[in-house]
Amino acid sequence: MMAGKTPRLRRIQWIAVAFLTAAGIINYLDRSALSIANVAIRDEMALSPAEMGWLLSAFSLAYSFSQLPIGAMLDRLGARIMLGAGMFFWSLAQLVSGFVVNFQQFILARVVLGLGEAPQFPAGAKTISEWFNVRERGTPTGIFVASSCIGPCIAPPLLTAMLLGFGWRGMFIVTGLAGIIVAIGWYLIHRNRAEVVLEPDEVAHLDEGTDTTAGSHGLSFAEWRGLFGHVTTWGMILGFMGVIYMVWLYLTWLPAYLEHERGLSVARTGWVVAIPYIFGTLGMLCAGRVADRLLGRGMSIVASRKWPVCVGLLGGAVFTVPAAYTGSVTMAVVYISLAMFFINMASAAAWTMVSVAVPQRQVASLGSIQNFGGYFAGSFAPVITGYIVESTGSYVNALLAAAVVAALAAVAYLVLVRKPLEGAERLALQEHLA
Repeated sequence: MMAGKTPRLRRIQWIAVAFLTAAGIINYLDRSALSIANVAIRDEMALSPAEMGWLLSAFSLAYSFSQLPIGAMLDRLGARIMLGAGMFFWSLAQLVSGFVVNFQQFILARVVLGLGEAPQFPAGAKTISEWFNVRERGTPTGIFVASSCIGPCIAPPLLTAMLLGFGWRGMFIVTGLAGIIVAIGWYLIHRNRAEVVLEPDEVAHLDEGTDTTAGSHGLSFAEWRGLFGHVTTWGMILGFMGVIYMVWLYLTWLPAYLEHERGLSVARTGWVVAIPYIFGTLGMLCAGRVADRLLGRGMSIVASRKWPVCVGLLGGAVFTVPAAYTGSVTMAVVYISLAMFFINMASAAAWTMVSVAVPQRQVASLGSIQNFGGYFAGSFAPVITGYIVESTGSYVNALLAAAVVAALAAVAYLVLVRKPLEGAERLALQEHLA
């Protein structure tokens, strides 16, 4: 056991990680539900591929723009309230989706889902930065962020079984109820660090290697705005744009791709779609371990996070290209699985960067800014894919476009992300006083 890491502290840490992981799995089950039921909903509601693209994007557009205020709110109010309330309302929106009767109602439900899910990953980064020493944040970050692959991995067989057994409406209702239960549990059990009286050795352990001179006052607008004045911030935004564009492409269109482009049945698709997400989960778990190991071997804290992001983006691009052109269903799944391993490694590494690039009190704000950029770009993936499929009758150009986006994002991250945002708070405070 590390010095200062008491049994109580270890218990708090891993209960928090368990809840964050469970919330993330439900988060992605809810996101995946629409893509799993894509064909059934299109048939019942008579939607075109382009209209389905807009329905898929309604979530991500609401999610992306709500990131900006959510980060500042998290840094002021803490993860307990913000994630608990967000999970409750997104689960309620998921449940209500089982009762929609027209396209407009469905769009509204997806918008509320996006607003509610906004705190999930910034809250996770905030929680990890509060309850883990800077040198051990990679592994727990990799675990909770892996929920974004575990959810889509178990979603195809689980949601397909619900779809075939209860219909798509019943599927939405059940997943919504599950989220409400976890939301209540999180609020009742989890505590922000400021709400727990810690022993001196516990405080010393948690704060080792971090800047504790910044204070604990509430984040001002000038300080939040100051984050945009750093090249590193823009590198993180541009890099995450490539990550989420590709992640969202596969999340929203992979089941339909396998059914229409590769000729798989609905039942078989439900199992085959899970395979790439198993590889994606492994990629996320590897990212955290690799980042911590690189740091332990003397690499700088930024470089230990930066290289897994760049390698992951390039790997995702490289393996997406042959997936577009191969004539073999088996090889298409193999290439997509490898692409998912690398792109999700980049995703997890990007979140480990958030927890070390700024002081603890700004982590949620930086994380939400990164997430905004990612999901703003990602929101175009379903729409662009829908129009490409509608105009060409094929997914080839959509996959190639995603590969180009990921490769450009890797270059941006490599060039722009070079150091932590040192002095970010001081610069913003000076602007505020001026």
